[in-house]
Amino acid sequence: MLLAQPAQKKAQYTYVSQWGVPRGMWAEYEKSAAVDVDILGKAVVDGTLVSFGTYSVLAHQEGQPTHGIWFSAMSMAGLMKGLEALRAAPQSPVLGSSKHSDVILRSTDYNGHAGTFKNGYLRVGTWNYKAGASDPGGQVTKATMSGMFEKLLDEGALHAYQIDTETVHSADPGAVNLVIIANGAEGIDKFDAAIDEMQKTNPAGEKAFGSLFTESGHRDMLARVDMMTHK
Repeated sequence: MLLAQPAQKKAQYTYVSQWGVPRGMWAEYEKSAAVDVDILGKAVVDGTLVSFGTYSVLAHQEGQPTHGIWFSAMSMAGLMKGLEALRAAPQSPVLGSSKHSDVILRSTDYNGHAGTFKNGYLRVGTWNYKAGASDPGGQVTKATMSGMFEKLLDEGALHAYQIDTETVHSADPGAVNLVIIANGAEGIDKFDAAIDEMQKTNPAGEKAFGSLFTESGHRDMLARVDMMTHK
């Protein structure tokens, strides 16, 4: 049985800036991130953005990002205004010594608690469709996962979640990202327990979700959220 699906929301756009910072420069990077936090915080207050956060990757991979920052808006215009505000600020020399990549995402399935938090854990699961599989409008993914995310949000296990896809493709089209920001490490445990429970109590939904995606194309990212603000 698939869970009831929340009504579709207005599209939300998210910009993720990822940095592969040499280990000896992590402290310097974190100082430079404080400037971005000030800029993006003002953009949330004036309504340009609806949320932002900074994070430090916990499970490192050779050549992959170690740190990042994200910010979200309810239009591409708002997103670009936030980006230009960041680009207008003086840049720390550490950024010139770090590998860099950006991702621009779109979501119509998201929610979060208002406030500023410093105890979050960011977990991103990226799934690729099997050959010939499709999920028009993300119906199965939303029906299977969104109800669980909303329940965890209501219980306080999550600060926020979103299900998104790239709107400017820098990877293979068709990948789906399941994104949660857990309320402390305990929130990660509660999320894992909810996945186990869904497999027991909603096997039809779990099977429907599993039929869409290939295990070989699945990737996870876990990061410590240094701070985040959600309007």
